[in-house]
Amino acid sequence: RRCLILPCKALPHGVAEQASDKGSCELLGQQLEEPGRFAYAALCGISLAGLFPEKEQSSFKTEFIEGLVKWLDLPDAVLPAMTAFATGLGGEGTETFAQILLKDPVLKDSPFVITQDLLSFCLKDGYYDARARVLICHIMWLLRIPLEELEALEESLLESLKDQKEEESETAEVSRTKKERRKKLKRYLLIGLATVGGGTVIGLTGGLAAPLVAAGAAAVIGSAGAAALGSTAGIAVMASLFGAAGAGLTGYKMKKRVGAIEEFEFLPLTEGRQLHITIAITGWLCTGRYGSFTAPWSSMMQSREQYCLAWESRYLMELGNALDSLLNGVVNMMAQEALKFTVLSGIVSALAWPASLLTVASVIDNPWGVCLHRSAEVGKHLAHLLLGRQQGKRPVTLIGFSLGARVIYFCLQEMAQEKDSQGIIEDVVLLGAPVEGDAKHWKAITKVVSGRIINGYCRGDWLLGFVYRTSAVQLSVAGLQPVHLDDRRMINMDLSSVVNGHLDYMKQMDTILKAVGVKTRECRREETGSLAAARPGTHGSEAGGEDSVGEAGGEEDSSEDSGEAGATRDEAAAGANHHS
Repeated sequence: RRCLILPCKALPHGVAEQASDKGSCELLGQQLEEPGRFAYAALCGISLAGLFPEKEQSSFKTEFIEGLVKWLDLPDAVLPAMTAFATGLGGEGTETFAQILLKDPVLKDSPFVITQDLLSFCLKDGYYDARARVLICHIMWLLRIPLEELEALEESLLESLKDQKEEESETAEVSRTKKERRKKLKRYLLIGLATVGGGTVIGLTGGLAAPLVAAGAAAVIGSAGAAALGSTAGIAVMASLFGAAGAGLTGYKMKKRVGAIEEFEFLPLTEGRQLHITIAITGWLCTGRYGSFTAPWSSMMQSREQYCLAWESRYLMELGNALDSLLNGVVNMMAQEALKFTVLSGIVSALAWPASLLTVASVIDNPWGVCLHRSAEVGKHLAHLLLGRQQGKRPVTLIGFSLGARVIYFCLQEMAQEKDSQGIIEDVVLLGAPVEGDAKHWKAITKVVSGRIINGYCRGDWLLGFVYRTSAVQLSVAGLQPVHLDDRRMINMDLSSVVNGHLDYMKQMDTILKAVGVKTRECRREETGSLAAARPGTHGSEAGGEDSVGEAGGEEDSSEDSGEAGATRDEAAAGANHHS
């Protein structure tokens, strides 16, 4: 059986020694006693049923459970029971199974071993499904393991491949050089000249030749484990995860015009590599401090590998300048407050707006209309790029504000129409989205998103209301109100106390990110300190804590539907990083 064995250095102190004593090549899950292994598989089955109850997810759940039963070396006789759990039976036994698992001698000192084993299982075929990562986070929540442990483990896996280097033997050196020459042409064809500098030495490049990996990893996980990791299969796993030659999104730049789109390129926000990535999408540009696509996202640190999509800058700059001239000219501060109440009252028809504003409406209407159309086209292009696995086979989180949120919305809608669109997107965050807010239009998105769908809105966003004044969907705009979708993924966040107007989505991004539970650099520093203090052996804190909206000044929407969705989300701990 092919398996990816994670380095023991990723484990808390003491557990690594325990694993080493029992033999590096023995899977950690198989070290559990039989009741523990049964409870482990049962927990996964019950969790899958709760997280992914849809019919179209049944094949994924069945394949996952069948593979896990084999992975844990459980007898075939238990398979019918596990399949039943995955179809929704036995949910009341969750706590019992969790207690049985935690009492296993292997987990007595640290339940973190389960995270390592489950991650190993999910990566064994070189495909990190977003649904699998959501499941891991949920299991960690049930066992009260801090979610930061998962990210530390994911990073450790990459570091063991990149950093551990020893001298190669002369024979290995010659062999590697020949392989590199043969692959050079293929590499150039795969990723193009532009990405040779940007691609990381992961995947098909010569820097990860089997002898080098095996020699480097042997010092960490022992020769038996290194043999598995440094095999051709091990390298293929990493190549699959990170995409063509490991260049991933860094190497992608639209070489020619695609339809109406003139510009489409990914800009790195961080230098690192990670097993899950984040793509941020800016809604407009303006002169000065916010003249670049990356400016609003300077504090974001949702993952170690983050990108910003640069798209249609000429049109977004025209829109930003129009917004500035409108707000700094005709509409003074007092008028803005009056307009805010107009929107709050729910009257956003053309007759409700002051004549002075309507006379200069063309200043904003024209660039807004152009960008509305182009954002939809960009979203569809992004969808096909993600479906083509340009980013590799690993989970993606999408975050965008204003027209950037619209790009995400149309990306998800396009993906939902295609086959094999599941398991790619982990979480999505749409802030001030200029899209329809009717739940029926959002239902298709749930097919694509594995974790959370966060709709951040501001009831008093008069500018968003104004540009929709002549539209048929004027009374149902997602950026102005909650989306009443009855699904555990859907979370509505009222940002009215953080966002005074539409332009605040750019200016107050740091506060907004904290409010909706997206990690910032400041949060990461705090986590690092608390994680260090918690080790070893203190895993009692609940990973799936409350959303941080109250702390930032916002409040989760209290409407019946969204409140229910929020409660369900807390119970399921469905999305990755669901903690403040």
